[in-house]
Amino acid sequence: MFSKKSAIAYSASPGAGPGQLASARARALAAVQNPYVGAGGAALLFLLTLTTLIAISGDPQAGSPVVRISLAQAAASGAAVPGWREALVPESPEAPLTTGVYALSESPIGLAGPAAIGGSALITLPDGGLSHGEPGSPLVIAPIAGLTAPGPGGALLPIIGPDGRGPADAYARPFKGDGRPRVALVVGGLGLNAALTRKAIETLPPEVTLSFAPYAEGLQGWIDMARANGHEVLLEAPMEPADYPQNDPGPMTLLAASGPEETTRKLEWLLSRATGYFGLTNYLGSRFLATPGAADTLATALRGRGLAFIDDGSAARKVMGPPRASADRVVDDDLSAEAIGRQLTALEAQARARGQALGSGFAYPVTVDEAARWAQGLPERGFQLAPASALLTRR
Repeated sequence: MFSKKSAIAYSASPGAGPGQLASARARALAAVQNPYVGAGGAALLFLLTLTTLIAISGDPQAGSPVVRISLAQAAASGAAVPGWREALVPESPEAPLTTGVYALSESPIGLAGPAAIGGSALITLPDGGLSHGEPGSPLVIAPIAGLTAPGPGGALLPIIGPDGRGPADAYARPFKGDGRPRVALVVGGLGLNAALTRKAIETLPPEVTLSFAPYAEGLQGWIDMARANGHEVLLEAPMEPADYPQNDPGPMTLLAASGPEETTRKLEWLLSRATGYFGLTNYLGSRFLATPGAADTLATALRGRGLAFIDDGSAARKVMGPPRASADRVVDDDLSAEAIGRQLTALEAQARARGQALGSGFAYPVTVDEAARWAQGLPERGFQLAPASALLTRR
């Protein structure tokens, strides 16, 4: 470096003779034609240009919520980034695989293997990670230190932290009442259909609580995305219905006739699927929740782990230990826009009469559309939209 720099500087010296000038010009030309010097100069020019542009216009990604994923760990654990396999592609074909900014998408990226991967991917969430691009705060990234512990097989399980705070408090959406009647809505069945899940996350106001199926592929990624958009999250626990096994919720269904050890084993598998949820909600479960021994095992496990329980109305009159709430009505038993609208209006009437009301629905396209439309007019009608956690009863 020193010799090349000296040659170029000498070429401009007024005291040099003609021969020296010719020699200096030749050495300077050779230096410029050197591919390493040319590449370095081009890189320096690019950096100077980029710095100038950022100084003038500002960083377009500045302040956006991001998630950083170690690609080496991702490759070691499987064929794709855990929790984001359905969500990551480079923003442009030129973007390198191991570094840079990646946008959310429905296409997967494959990883060659741990030996070929290094660095991390920095994922910038769309619209600043906020529902509708409006001002608001994404919820804290999970897991929070002190609220998990290794379970069977090394998977993380929720626990109560050293300060006595559990996931029911730490992962709930912050809420401050303003004296108006509160209405809350849980929209469930998310994670199984990518398009509907994305629509619910991005269309519904952040106060709407979202619940996710435990069998969803990329479950942690969906939960992270929902929390980045301000939504608190519930995890769905499949439970035995009255018409089981004709109506079978899946291989990890909590069965009414199972003993405490079997129920706990299945429950721990469900709880280990992801982190960041403040509680559980039932998927079906009329027989399980009506069986005292089975329901008591569930309640004891949830209370011991600091989790809440919200049901769809199936256990409305059942007293259980953990912080809990029951939906006052299912808003989409009839899948027409008019019927859902009537149910949401009836939910308002219950909130006006009692001070609060909780609705439950499924992520059907019509449900999401009607819920989003309904929520927009709540303030004008004298109601406050609240997360479901704000309606919990604590013993």
